Amino acid sequence: MAHSGDTMTVLVYSDDRNTRQKVMLALGRRPAADAPRVDYFECATPAAVIAKMDKGGVDLVILDGEAVPAGGMGICRQLKDEIYRCPPVLVLVGRPQDAWLATWCRADAVVSHPLDPVTLAASAADLLRQRAAARTPVS
Repeated sequence: MAHSGDTMTVLVYSDDRNTRQKVMLALGRRPAADAPRVDYFECATPAAVIAKMDKGGVDLVILDGEAVPAGGMGICRQLKDEIYRCPPVLVLVGRPQDAWLATWCRADAVVSHPLDPVTLAASAADLLRQRAAARTPVS
């Protein structure tokens, strides 16, 4: 479990500002009572995602699989291939039947449109808890 002073960074990618806003609204400042607080980094282009990921400091990546010109599934695959110890990636898919494709892209979690705030927050909180546990030193 994260300490109360811990804050984690969530990158939210979509070419649609409304989708980014829905994601951030669903997660809020803390997606679950026992999850760390989050700060957001919004990206509207694939180049912005890659630039931010190259700088590091991202704890969870949320990618819109329906984004244009590059969907989140392709970006997910690229991040998992190119970044050592890539943070967890949650992909938003257009319909539940697309979940298999997001899994093939090595997404750590999948949520389908229309976005259900409770499902999205629960999925994000699980990934953030795992990330926090992985970076907490064992004493």
